[in-house]
Amino acid sequence: MYRPVIFDLFHTLVHGADDERDRVVGEMALVVGVAPAALVAAYHATWRDRLVRWDVEETVRILAGRLGGTPTDEQVTQAGGHRRALASRVLGTASTATLDVLDALRDDGHPLALISNATSETAEAWPQSPLARCFDVTVFSCEVGLAKPDPAIFRIAAERLGVAPEDCVFVGDGADGELAGAAAVGMTVFRTTEHNDTDPGWGGPALATLGDLPAILRAATNDVSPIRDMSSTATRLR
Repeated sequence: MYRPVIFDLFHTLVHGADDERDRVVGEMALVVGVAPAALVAAYHATWRDRLVRWDVEETVRILAGRLGGTPTDEQVTQAGGHRRALASRVLGTASTATLDVLDALRDDGHPLALISNATSETAEAWPQSPLARCFDVTVFSCEVGLAKPDPAIFRIAAERLGVAPEDCVFVGDGADGELAGAAAVGMTVFRTTEHNDTDPGWGGPALATLGDLPAILRAATNDVSPIRDMSSTATRLR
């Protein structure tokens, strides 16, 4: 009866900290002896490789080398430590209100999963984050070698939950085409704008705050109509 809910991570459960990410990469550049602006640009240009192929040290070594740097192993480790510290800080920004929403959904009987386009340092920091206790299943792009909006990553989450994709609800801000990707495998999709209005062109229901979600799902579950289409319920409760 209680449908699994699958969440995105960045700009959905926590802020993306985009400005801080660039600042940290600039600091890493000074450690490995390359121009900060050049390393920031290289990080942006290789986001897909970083999400599915390279770990922290590989990223530093490869990109610094492309920019003419020859960092020592010690410098690579030191620079990587900056990214690991950032990942821990970002995951630690999950608000009490967000944790309360996740707890409310679990109390109502909804299994919870996470799908995140994330680099390896986020996956490493996850078990110590306040969010980790709330989730039954986590799927990180860096661990499965796939990234949203690839339909396969959504199917992996559903399979780990033990359900079909069409039985799941997906909630995300819309980065990387994730809303269309979730819809393509049959998931019921909600766009969240609480942290960032990433995909304003998405035509489905939107949540101004995650705090609205438990009531929407309760209303849909108690409705006599099928709960696969929750758009009208979301509209009534907004």
